[in-house]
Amino acid sequence: MRFENTGIETLVVELDRLDEIMKEHGLIRAGQWDWERVTYDRKFQIREGTFYLRIFGYTEDGDVGGHDADIKLLTPLLGKHYYPHGIEYGEGEEFPEHLVQTCEKALAAVYAELSLIAEK
Repeated sequence: MRFENTGIETLVVELDRLDEIMKEHGLIRAGQWDWERVTYDRKFQIREGTFYLRIFGYTEDGDVGGHDADIKLLTPLLGKHYYPHGIEYGEGEEFPEHLVQTCEKALAAVYAELSLIAEK
């Protein structure tokens, strides 16, 4: 599921500040990065299954490993985890309304904080 028009997809944020703010909202980068891309995840284990709120980002000229990058954020996604295959974001997936609402609130809070420090 894509969360369109959150405003997050319009932002470019310095990596170290981005890491701090995302962590405050439960979105963790951990080992999910390479030299040009990052992924922030928030895991939800609920009665209906395991779900991930995921925000991807990339840098055009920085170095994520060296903590010297401005990250362009992409449209947030919600996916359901299926063992052992991975996460599905498809149109055929069913997402509990209470989970969608929780994600929307989290994304609004993330945008409110990031938009104060981001380049647009």
